[in-house]
Amino acid sequence: MDEKLIDVLELRRTAKEVKRHVVLMRILGLLMIILILIIAVAYAISYFYDKFGSFTVKVNKYDMVHQGLSLSETPEYDRSIAVLNANIVYDMTNISGNDLPENIDKVNGSHNGDNFIAYTFYLINSGDDTLSYTGEMVIENVTKKVDEAVRVAVYKNGEKTVYGKTKSNGGGKESDCDSEFLTSSIVMKTTTEGFKARDKDKYTVVIWLEGNDPDCIDEIIGGTLKLGMNFKITEST
Repeated sequence: MDEKLIDVLELRRTAKEVKRHVVLMRILGLLMIILILIIAVAYAISYFYDKFGSFTVKVNKYDMVHQGLSLSETPEYDRSIAVLNANIVYDMTNISGNDLPENIDKVNGSHNGDNFIAYTFYLINSGDDTLSYTGEMVIENVTKKVDEAVRVAVYKNGEKTVYGKTKSNGGGKESDCDSEFLTSSIVMKTTTEGFKARDKDKYTVVIWLEGNDPDCIDEIIGGTLKLGMNFKITEST
């Protein structure tokens, strides 16, 4: 074969290899950028999950759209809302439940103190049917066993119930609590029947670290807790 032809073929092959290499490097670079973005998004979701989502209230979207069960931070209903988020308190330290304000369930929306989370909202039947519904408060995330010393007070239409985890020694409910958490992941459940059109149930949720709890120790410092309260219709007439 002619030597010049061989050189031309060799150059063409080399050029193709260089082109493939450049394309491969671009693809690898793009994949690296995508991977970095995925990690960054996952970190952001995790960060906001722990730092900004301490308490969330949700209504089943199907129930909101088809039956008119909705949420509001005020008793005046003007639009359908399926999700509400309470403001968070950073660097919460322990207090006594006896130090909470007496009128804590008289303020709408978020009204936190320095060392407690307080949130008032309304569940509204904005539809035309009479309903029965259930509500369930769940522990969605917890670190450093901070839930061992947490107290959750739920005011339903002014009636207060304080919930706490079963004593770590298995000895039943804490002395300052009205009821134990139902399970390791469920704080409480509530049921309302005969919930007529335009009826409203008012809820206030207060969360704090109980300083008198024997499990309120240094080991739980820096712990985080995320609670969610979910409502759904169980019957419609």
